[in-house]
Amino acid sequence: MRKLFFILFFLSFCAGKAQAPEKWSSTEIYNHIKKLNFLGSVLYIAAHPDDENTRLISYFSNEKNARTAYLSLTRGDGGQNLIGPELREQLGLIRTQELLAARRIDGGKQFFTRANDFGYSKTPAETLEIWNKKEVLSDVVWIIRKFRPDVIINRFDHRTPGSTHGHHTSSAMLSVEAFELSGEKSAYDSQLEYLEAYQPKRLFFNTSPWFYGGDEAFQEADKSNFISFDTGTYFPLHGLSNPEIASLSRSQHRSQGFGSTGSRGKQMEYLELLKGDLPSKDSGIFDGIDTSWNRVENGKAIGEILKDVEENFNFEKPSEHLPQLLEAYKLIQDLEDDHWKKIKTEEIKEIIYAASGLYLEAVAQKAFATPSEELQVKLEAINRSDEKIQLAAVELTPNNSKIEPQANLSNNEGWNNSMIFRIPETAEYTTPYWLNKPGDIGMYAVKDQKLRGLPETPLHTKANFRIRMNDTEINFQKPVVYKFNDEVYGETYKNFEIIPAITLHFKEDVLIFNNAEAKEIMVQVTANKPNITGELNLKAGEGWQIEPVKTNFTIAQSGGNANLLFKITPPEAQNETSLMPEAKVEGKIYTEKLVEIDYDHFPDQNIITPASLKLVKLDIKKKGQNIAYIEGAGDVVPESLEQIGYNVTKIPPSSISLNSLKNFDAVVLGIRAYNVVEELKFKQKTLLEYVKQGGTMIVQYNTSRGLLLDNLSPYNLELSRDRVTEENSEVNFLSPEHPVLNTPNKLTSADFKGWVQERGLYFPDSWDEHFTPILSMHDKNETPKNGSLLIAKYGEGYYIYTGISFFRQFPEAVPGAFRLFANLISIGK
Repeated sequence: MRKLFFILFFLSFCAGKAQAPEKWSSTEIYNHIKKLNFLGSVLYIAAHPDDENTRLISYFSNEKNARTAYLSLTRGDGGQNLIGPELREQLGLIRTQELLAARRIDGGKQFFTRANDFGYSKTPAETLEIWNKKEVLSDVVWIIRKFRPDVIINRFDHRTPGSTHGHHTSSAMLSVEAFELSGEKSAYDSQLEYLEAYQPKRLFFNTSPWFYGGDEAFQEADKSNFISFDTGTYFPLHGLSNPEIASLSRSQHRSQGFGSTGSRGKQMEYLELLKGDLPSKDSGIFDGIDTSWNRVENGKAIGEILKDVEENFNFEKPSEHLPQLLEAYKLIQDLEDDHWKKIKTEEIKEIIYAASGLYLEAVAQKAFATPSEELQVKLEAINRSDEKIQLAAVELTPNNSKIEPQANLSNNEGWNNSMIFRIPETAEYTTPYWLNKPGDIGMYAVKDQKLRGLPETPLHTKANFRIRMNDTEINFQKPVVYKFNDEVYGETYKNFEIIPAITLHFKEDVLIFNNAEAKEIMVQVTANKPNITGELNLKAGEGWQIEPVKTNFTIAQSGGNANLLFKITPPEAQNETSLMPEAKVEGKIYTEKLVEIDYDHFPDQNIITPASLKLVKLDIKKKGQNIAYIEGAGDVVPESLEQIGYNVTKIPPSSISLNSLKNFDAVVLGIRAYNVVEELKFKQKTLLEYVKQGGTMIVQYNTSRGLLLDNLSPYNLELSRDRVTEENSEVNFLSPEHPVLNTPNKLTSADFKGWVQERGLYFPDSWDEHFTPILSMHDKNETPKNGSLLIAKYGEGYYIYTGISFFRQFPEAVPGAFRLFANLISIGK
């Protein structure tokens, strides 16, 4: 039996697409009853997705049964992506979903602030200047007041600015400040329209030997203000240890390459008290806090009922406890403490639903609908217990279609019906709420206070099933979903989405002109309902010519496309603009594009945002034509080089040979290739021989941690963590006469204006004398960093190593980045 529990537990973690409804085993019902009987909360605070200590979150959630949440100040938009080409907002959405996937495993909840991860920051002063400190602090206060944690735990030390990422230290500094402010009614008093001021009891810093520089220093540290405990707990009902659960959780951060191997045995954690009274080392963080039902007025009777259920739980027949659970549910509805009433109502409803074997579902006939559309929704209800259950009503929102079947649900006899779902004309599109309005470099724009902090947009399309059990009425809300049978995976669920009737799509995000010749572009118009007739026109800045100005289209079927061609002629001088499409259908204007993000470890995601194409006229010259590209961790560099006229061939590492490389003017390695492409260990000798025989090899940045081989280059080259994060920092030419700065494009300081997010990262700090350093740059108050671009002659060819972040500049069509890269490819030609 234990093996079965383990399998169910593991499958619930690893099912991938999370749209499928949860189906609790008896073990899971029992564990949720234990959580129902615990009235204590912990909030963990850090800066980014993957900063959280999943071992600690899992421990408090699964061992202590506490409400446990992680507040990540950002969504990780500024990181790198190891699983695909998405960056910035799209990467932030991926990392948001990875955090939610992690929380589904370790049992925590998830919150965010409006802070935008603008990239690496070296100091909290810089971070809080780019973020709007007052507004981010207000979000931290809001989440504390909303979640009402007894205890807050910081991941980072607020007392050591400059020792780690500026976002890290800032998260701790804001947490310390918010700990005091959340209890003051005068602080952010506009929030009190929605909730009350609240003062947590204790604030800790989750310290470790890492923060002390190693085990020896940590052993000698004063620990009089510490509490410590073993988080290596083993859960027999799950067949897993706490660290094993934590590793499954952490492994959801796939875009960051944080796969983790589970461990077993003792795992100590240390908390240093920052605020509040030091708890007894034996009692733990909740010392002196009543975490039983006695915590709330009139809660004692509820606790007595639920304690009896927990102590005498029937794993073979959980429905045996429904009379007690329903009695406890009714008593919870009478509580005057609105905070715990709301939380425990939702918890016990889920337990009643699972214990009764209820299954309620609303399935739309297709995966999406448009405003004003009507479609059929199939309904299913079944009771798999002996309890007398009646389906009183089903109501669909947002349009309030309603039926009242008053159907008695006998044990294991299904009820099926259907309804017409009328999508209101004013229905909101399904898209991340924080991307609805333009933000700025440091903050997302979210006007609605009630949305702030939420991990994702609240569900709008849902079915409300009104159920009666023993004269007790309970409403169960279920999402409207789309379900189909996949020939390989079987029953497959997708989110049901509301999308525009017309969406517009350009093949590229950027179109680059390296001469005055016109280019033809295609705009794909997609109809998301049948029988669409309309007119499309394009608008651009002064000097750009568009032919034709407008064109008509007709699309008969929903899901059909019209591919419309336009000719774009650039101005003579270097210039950039945005090309904006407008589709006019029945007097309504459509300007949106639909971005779909599909990975197998979280639900499919849509972003609906204004469609546009960035047009850039570059003053650029180039030598050489054919480039071999060896992909690394994921970027759009190959596509960007094609934009300026190169022929780029992506070559698999297995095909690398001197013969296969001889016809290429340059071989370019993608970002972090030597960190993630195992086969390069065996192909490095061939690549260096290619250089020796006259080829050009350009290696983009790698990290020193996790290098797959020692000899990155033909000469000694030592990587460091040096980086320049100020994208407008001054760039000096160390070798102004070097060909790479002069031919075929004469580079000047103007070529380093308009860069985004950073100059570069993980620069070498030591290199052989064969290398010529080309550029010098540094952040404010730092020493010059000269390793961003190193060039060495090797045999008849050139080996180039660069930490410059071309992978960020190219998607934004930064002219100087293209001109510099063209010079790199052209060297020696």
